[in-house]
Amino acid sequence: MGDMSNSDFYAKNQRNEGNHDGGFGCSLLELRSLMELRGTEAVVKIQEDYGGTEGLCKRLKTSPTEGLPGVATDLDKRREIYGRNLIPPKKPKTFLQLVWEALQDVTLIILEIAAMISLGLSFYQPPGEGSESCGTASAGVEDEGESEAGWIEGAAILLSVVCVVLVTAFNDWSKEKQFRGLQSRIEQEQKFQVVRGGQVIQLPVADIVVGDIAQVKYGDLLPADGVLIQGNDLKIDESSLTGESDHVRKAADKDPMLLSGTHVMEGSGRMLVTAVGVNSQTGIIFTLLGAGGEEEEKKEKKGKMQDGNMENNQTKVKKQDGAAAMEMQPLKSAEGGDMDEKEKKKANVSKKEKSVLQGKLTKLAVQIGKAGLVMSAITVIILVLYFAIDNFVLQKRQWLPECTPVYIQYFVKFFIIGVTVLVVAVPEGLPLAVTISLAYSVKKMMKDNNLVRHLDACETMGNATAICSDKTGTLTTNRMTVVQAYIGDVHYKEIPDPSSLPPKTLDILINAISINSAYTTKILPPDKEGGLPKQVGNKTECGLLGFVLDLKRDYQPIRDQMPEEKLYKVYTFNSVRKSMSTVIKLPDGSFRMYSKGASEIVLKKCSRILNETGEPRVFRPRDKDEMVKKVIEPMACDGLRTICVGYRDFAADPEPEWDNENDILSDLTAICVVGIEDPVRPEVPDAIQKCQRAGITVRMVTGDNINTARAIAIKCGIIHPGEDFLCIDGKEFNRRIRNEKGEVEQERIDKVWPKLRVLARSSPTDKHTLVKGIIDSTLVDQRQVVAVTGDGTNDGPALKKADVGFAMGIAGTDVAKEASDIILTDDNFSSIVKAVMWGRNVYDSISKFLQFQLTVNVVAVIVAFTGACITQDSPLKAVQMLWVNLIMDTFASLALATEPPTESLLMRKPYGRNKPLISSTMTKNILGHGVYQLVIIFTLLFVGEEIFDIDSGRNAPLHSPPSEHYTIIFNTFVMMQLFNEINARKIHGERNVFDGIFRNPIFCSIVFGTFAIQIVIVQFGGKPFSCSPLDLEKWMWCVFLGLGELVWGQVIASIPNSKLKFLKGAGQLTQKDEMPEEELNEDNEEIDHAERELRRGQILWFRGLNRIQTQIEVVNTFKSGTSFQGALRRQSSTTSQNQDVTNISSPSHVSLSNALSSPTSTAAAPAGQC
Repeated sequence: MGDMSNSDFYAKNQRNEGNHDGGFGCSLLELRSLMELRGTEAVVKIQEDYGGTEGLCKRLKTSPTEGLPGVATDLDKRREIYGRNLIPPKKPKTFLQLVWEALQDVTLIILEIAAMISLGLSFYQPPGEGSESCGTASAGVEDEGESEAGWIEGAAILLSVVCVVLVTAFNDWSKEKQFRGLQSRIEQEQKFQVVRGGQVIQLPVADIVVGDIAQVKYGDLLPADGVLIQGNDLKIDESSLTGESDHVRKAADKDPMLLSGTHVMEGSGRMLVTAVGVNSQTGIIFTLLGAGGEEEEKKEKKGKMQDGNMENNQTKVKKQDGAAAMEMQPLKSAEGGDMDEKEKKKANVSKKEKSVLQGKLTKLAVQIGKAGLVMSAITVIILVLYFAIDNFVLQKRQWLPECTPVYIQYFVKFFIIGVTVLVVAVPEGLPLAVTISLAYSVKKMMKDNNLVRHLDACETMGNATAICSDKTGTLTTNRMTVVQAYIGDVHYKEIPDPSSLPPKTLDILINAISINSAYTTKILPPDKEGGLPKQVGNKTECGLLGFVLDLKRDYQPIRDQMPEEKLYKVYTFNSVRKSMSTVIKLPDGSFRMYSKGASEIVLKKCSRILNETGEPRVFRPRDKDEMVKKVIEPMACDGLRTICVGYRDFAADPEPEWDNENDILSDLTAICVVGIEDPVRPEVPDAIQKCQRAGITVRMVTGDNINTARAIAIKCGIIHPGEDFLCIDGKEFNRRIRNEKGEVEQERIDKVWPKLRVLARSSPTDKHTLVKGIIDSTLVDQRQVVAVTGDGTNDGPALKKADVGFAMGIAGTDVAKEASDIILTDDNFSSIVKAVMWGRNVYDSISKFLQFQLTVNVVAVIVAFTGACITQDSPLKAVQMLWVNLIMDTFASLALATEPPTESLLMRKPYGRNKPLISSTMTKNILGHGVYQLVIIFTLLFVGEEIFDIDSGRNAPLHSPPSEHYTIIFNTFVMMQLFNEINARKIHGERNVFDGIFRNPIFCSIVFGTFAIQIVIVQFGGKPFSCSPLDLEKWMWCVFLGLGELVWGQVIASIPNSKLKFLKGAGQLTQKDEMPEEELNEDNEEIDHAERELRRGQILWFRGLNRIQTQIEVVNTFKSGTSFQGALRRQSSTTSQNQDVTNISSPSHVSLSNALSSPTSTAAAPAGQC
């Protein structure tokens, strides 16, 4: 009957699925749903639906022993139906797309429009120019030179826009290219063993197809999902998918499901490949993370991970571009229609709230932009009124129709003067400075083993207040090493000299270790010169083999003498035995068994021990107790794992009952006890000390037991004996932070985290909970900025939740790298400290640049404004302004943004989110230097002609050539900027502004380069630049007035800040800007209707503001990210719990809306500081 129903089902299936399974007996979806089952469910399903694995092989037209025939057409057909075994990367953005993104910046758009208008007008000659009756107001009509060279101004603006856009786009493009190079290098190296046509061959992982028979063995990383056909003692570490650290036993009749991305820890077997690429379990996670862009348009995704990590099954439907990603959650309300709008809005904001710097810069740029707008509007109004009153009121002229074009031209000239003021006010060097500074840092960070995947992570790192680090591989070397030994009644605290050991003991020991270990475990020479030898296989066994090498012997010759086939009997290690034993037949026919295992287990079975001469002596129970006290416990307290090695001889006749395990594994002779540890990396304690000095708390989160964890934490310097701190394990942690219902409560976390230093035996969920708890905490006035390191796939959620996620480049899984912001290419904790240093350096570089830029802006705006109002003509002409503004901005941003970091950056606490971007010292410098420059310029403007004994340039008649007077003003202005650039190198009020100036060749060359170009402009600029050549004496005066800046800088540095109470910081993020509205609503699920309406209103409001996207193209640059980061970041961590999705609300707009709606926050910027 069973057969009948089976064939019935088969036929039915054929009918249903025949249209899209291409002649195979299983459709893609069937196989996918099959792979979601686990354990006995899966066995039953395979038995009932397919008639066992044989039946499954038949349907997939493959042979369990011979594999696929390997015919090209067959393979192609399989790829077409079941997909290829690769996860398609998203298409990279083309250079033009990047250029287009860079052009979206608001400042650039204003500039482009102004340039277009200016260009258009320069070619437009209105009629009626000659008619006298139209008035002779000289206001703003340019001289001959400027009307001919009118187009230069527009062209100059456009040129500068092109420069900014190209630099930005090129930065993004090269970053993307580097990252892709790295990815492809990683992917090409992996190969796997597959049976095809009865032959075992090595295939690149990408060539594996559904229906292949793959051979799995110890140490493999499975490349695809499959069903086990036959296995020997197979154990798999599925922690990368489930986060469970216990190894899972796999057997064809119990749990045959093998998943891609998991590691084979023991045994071997053959599997039938049933799902590849985007349809495998890892592939499904990857597509959820947004890596596979194209594939899923074609195929509706049904796969939901049945993982512990996925408490919300959010299915994500994605449009081609990650930006339009919508996350469908179980709808909380009737917001259906609005949902996707809101989600789109959220998805457009990158995964985390904006980095601290971006938030502050956006805010500052808005404040400056507004001030500039106001100034330029006032300028235009004053000019228009002055003209109108002068002409129509005082001179009682009529407005004649034929004069209209002339008047309009006047008004347009006024408008251009207004736009010039605005252009000077808006710091368009800012985006460039930020981009250059970050790009420069990222390039240099590559040398410090930090591969930065998201530019802003580099700067966020400078504000980090907490680091949650893994132990294995990050703080330690991830190489088991024997560090203590107890041999021949002596406890050696370090590796003994071979000559001091009894030769007999040494001989037996070397044999016991070499033979009684998996022959797949080896120690290979290092990959790179000067590296450590590579450990392959079981880490503990590697440690023991390393001990053999340390004793100046070699294990390989012994293994060659006694190859694996000759081993008489092997009791493999398992969790019950906790020991491993190997029996060999000696030449005289007797047997010897070598044993090794956890010392507490093996010592119980020992009745003798080798003494100092290498002879066995009796080992009584009380000797055991003493040994535990004197040797084993002290080793455990040092964080060591103790392993006991022993042996036993059997007579040849009668042959022992090998199956009677208890009798065989008793009456052993102990050879030695060794203490194995995963040693702390030598540079870690120093790095951790630097972190603590820099105000960063380091916490260790590990899966290891609490004693080892505590011992390692003390060695690293994470905890110091006698301090008040917590070391707890996952169980205790959960007991403390959850209420009776088992829900996590923020107040409870707040009681734990400030003192927590070590969290042992922790699950990935604990790690995520801890990170989330610290980030959401409101205990301290500064929001904590948390960095997390991780290597396993199970660390993905925590890496994404953290402000900065570090993945391990060597040990890390792909999923971890995918979720991270920075990849540590050497897996070393001390590289994190470098990242902190670079992050702080970026912040400081931008502050230096701001201090310089704002001085230029304040002065130029005031000069243009007062000049235009008093003399009807700006003393600095539009093209001169642009030279000062753009070239000096661009060059200065290069010069100041490329200062190399110094160790002194690590001597201060992090700035935190609430410290203003422009400190009071900087405000003092900006205002101080502004005053000096204005005094000099106005003196030159109003009495300059008398001082230098030249013709006055003020109110010059129409069409007069450029005057020396105005040229001197322009030249002095530039000289003052040049010398002030040197002052700007220090922002904390240091005296010596030349300190380390020669370490930065870019800076020196830019200062000299600008000086040279200035000489050319003044001497040969002529009409386009409205310059007239100066003689040497006047040049000396200009330089002298510029040098005054340095002297004046020292004067300013002497004034203490406390005397200047009115100095406020600007660009400060207040708490209110911090909390995105939606985050506040995160937990109260039931939001009443009024509130929902409000939120809808906000969304529309945000969307309007979105257009402004505030001056800062950096935001866009960051958003576009690299390769799949863009999409990746736009999704919240798929795996995180508690509908974390609601957190990706949009702070960039929130802070902006607050800035625009609350006068209080903007009033913080003093007027002089526009």
